Amino acid sequence: MDTAVTDNPDDERFEITTGGELAGFAQYRRRPGLIAFVHTEVDPRFEGQGLGSRLIGEALDTARHEGLAVLPFCPFVNAYIQRHGDYADLVPEAFRQQFAVGDAGAGG
Repeated sequence: MDTAVTDNPDDERFEITTGGELAGFAQYRRRPGLIAFVHTEVDPRFEGQGLGSRLIGEALDTARHEGLAVLPFCPFVNAYIQRHGDYADLVPEAFRQQFAVGDAGAGG
């Protein structure tokens, strides 16, 4: 199926669609130079297909491309960054201990 991730700034969320249906979203709050992820949800019909991970990976790639610092308040986003240490640098150094990312989370 055709799967796509898009930013929907009017609803303050990244959305993932598959086969034309909304499969999930990552809610955020955005300020100049900063994006705070607050909630991620995948419709139960689409769970177990890796869509949540794809959604967060592409959302973080967008944040990096736009030069945004990331605050991963959402537990799913935080766990994704901990598992994928190459995104830890998006979290401002002053917040890395709070979110348990960075040196402790890098590479593992």
